[in-house]
Amino acid sequence: MSNADIFVGEVIGTAILILFGAGVCAAVTLRHSKARASGWIVIAFGWGFGVLAGAYTAAPLSGGHLNPAVTLGIAVDTGEWGKVWVYLLGQMAGAMLGAVLAYLVYLAQFQANVRGEGLTEGPGEGTGEGTAEEPTPTLGIFSTIPEIRNPAANLITEIIATIALVLPVLAFGLTEGLGESGITVLIVSLLVVGIGLSLGGPTGYAINPARDLGPRMVHTFLPIPNKGTSDWGYAWIPVVGPLVGGALAGLLYNAAF
Repeated sequence: MSNADIFVGEVIGTAILILFGAGVCAAVTLRHSKARASGWIVIAFGWGFGVLAGAYTAAPLSGGHLNPAVTLGIAVDTGEWGKVWVYLLGQMAGAMLGAVLAYLVYLAQFQANVRGEGLTEGPGEGTGEGTAEEPTPTLGIFSTIPEIRNPAANLITEIIATIALVLPVLAFGLTEGLGESGITVLIVSLLVVGIGLSLGGPTGYAINPARDLGPRMVHTFLPIPNKGTSDWGYAWIPVVGPLVGGALAGLLYNAAF
């Protein structure tokens, strides 16, 4: 694969991943969305389908890593580092692009995210009367936020959850017939759903530095009303944790298989 193919594939695939992922978070979070408050299971499957669509699309061009932790795990295992930088650049650019696209899809809902733009259910509904809602926080649509802010615990969660992603991804390559049948991407997508359901509760399961950092940068600069902080004090954890987890998964795979 050429550097150009890898870059284009990772940009497109990661953009699709984030479009689906940030999109489902916006759908569940924002007022005036038909999917509002539909819950964590919907979010987990939305991200899984994002992996499915993005990785299948990118696979012919780049192999569909879509995640610096996966790229790092593969490099640690194989010792091939020459194209890592191309993957990382494509993943970051794609993550930022996907976040912008998700914002545009929900543009009207973001613009309505101001005090007084929505009414709670009540006797005045439909008459212009009622109680104005508080603005909906928006950072969680783009990036992860820990449920309990404890840097050590949050970092451990991200490391373990990323090992739970990258180690099986590497092991799937040893399973005869998976690659030829094209079913590997589907299995990885279901793996991401499972990680979200089982391990996502503490931190929101970044398990992908580009997935968190790129959209967080976009959140910082987008003109979202009442968007609040981008929480850069926490931002290192969903970057360092997955990178450490990816490297450990590569080392473990290389030693054990």
